[in-house]
Amino acid sequence: MIDTHAHLYAKEFDEDRDAVIQRAIDAGITKILLPNIDEFSFDALNKLAQESELCRPMMGLHPCSVTENYVEQLKIIRRQLDNNAYIAIGEIGIDLYWDKTTQSYQEKAFIAQCKWAEELKLPIAIHARDSTDILISLLNSNTFKDLTGVFHCFGGTSDQAREIIDMGFLLGIGGVLTFKNSGLKEALKHIGLKHLVLETDAPYLAPVPYRGKRNESSYMLEVVQHLSYVFDVPQSEIIEVTTQNALKLFKL
Repeated sequence: MIDTHAHLYAKEFDEDRDAVIQRAIDAGITKILLPNIDEFSFDALNKLAQESELCRPMMGLHPCSVTENYVEQLKIIRRQLDNNAYIAIGEIGIDLYWDKTTQSYQEKAFIAQCKWAEELKLPIAIHARDSTDILISLLNSNTFKDLTGVFHCFGGTSDQAREIIDMGFLLGIGGVLTFKNSGLKEALKHIGLKHLVLETDAPYLAPVPYRGKRNESSYMLEVVQHLSYVFDVPQSEIIEVTTQNALKLFKL
C-alpha cells in the first residue's frame, strides 16, 4: 500500500516517529508521501525524506498558510523546488473553512503552483476544504493541458467526483470514509476503483475505531476494509488497484 498523503514529519510524531514508521511497514505500507505546508516545514520535511527510504516529499504552499504576501511566499517555495527533488506540487488548494478573507490570494497562489506543475511535469495534491466546486471551476477555466493530480481527502458528492474524474484527476480516500454520517460511501458506489488512491492525512482524520486520536499510516487498513465493503471486492484488490494508481500518478 501507498499512503499518498501524510504529515509524518509533524511535531505530533516527534516522540515515536521510528515506531510509527515500523508499524506502517508491518501493515504493508511501502511508501509514505509527504506534502509540505510552508517555509517553516521545509527542514522537518526534507530531513525525514532523507533519513527514511519509505518517505517521499512534495513541495507546495498550503492554502491555510497563504497571506497577502503570497508572492514572496511562493518565491521561497520555488527555490526549494529548483534546488531539491520532489515528487509532486503539494499541498496546494483553497481552504474556506478557517478563513474566507484570503480566498483571492489562495486562488492566485493555487493557479501559480498549477502552472509550476505543468512546467515541471509534476502532479498536484489538492486541498479542497469547503472549496471543491471553486477548485473544479478554476481548473476548468484555465488552459491547463497535461495537469494531473489528486483531490486529497475527498469527501464530496458523486457529481463532484464525476467532474473531478472527467478532468483526469484522482480522488484521495482516507478516514472520512469510515465516519458514521459521511455520505462518501454512497458517493463512491458508482466510481471505479481505478480513480482512487489511499491516504491518511496523518496525524489528522483518524478512521474509526481510532477517530479522535492521532492518525498514522498503519490505520489505512481500516480504509481498505471499508472500501472493500463499498465495492464488494476483496481487500487485496483494493490494495492492488489503488497502489498501481499511486505508482502511476506519482511516477514512483
